[in-house]
Amino acid sequence: MSKPINVLAFCGSLRKASYNRMALKVAIAEAPAGMSIGEAEIGHLPHYNADIQAAGFPAAVTELAGRIAAADALLFATPEYNYSMPGVLKNAIDWVSRVPNQPFAGKPAAILGATMGLTGTVRAQLHLRQSMIFLNMLPVNKPEVLIAQAQNKFDAEGKLADAVTRGLIRDLMAALAAWTERLRGG
Repeated sequence: MSKPINVLAFCGSLRKASYNRMALKVAIAEAPAGMSIGEAEIGHLPHYNADIQAAGFPAAVTELAGRIAAADALLFATPEYNYSMPGVLKNAIDWVSRVPNQPFAGKPAAILGATMGLTGTVRAQLHLRQSMIFLNMLPVNKPEVLIAQAQNKFDAEGKLADAVTRGLIRDLMAALAAWTERLRGG
């Protein structure tokens, strides 16, 4: 890496013992040298409401938009709720998409997701990608990190016990670094 890469990460689950939060911790640990990852807090944002927006963006939205604008790349960890991404993640995206100089545009991004089900968040990731396309984010396409049956891959302390999954997360972080560098023209 020629220049450090500052990544802002979003966890679509607010639960403290979330498998997605555990997977995000693995991504942070497996990030390549020169990459730093900070986490965006999204649980405190108000529900999107155009009347609130008309009165002025809440400070939490403005602060989040600034952090996105300052980041070199984005990382999303999403569970799958009812075949889609969770409302809290969509709410954060909806708020930030409306600020002037929309900060998602042109931003490299990566997605991973964990679920106790068999499909590994494939539908949630597809819906997130649809929002990314509209907002002109530039997602990494491969590898896909779809952590199915997460309860069998993390141990009682929340540590990832599955070497294949760890390798996929490591590969995703390397791909995000390479993609960010490529988009920088490096």
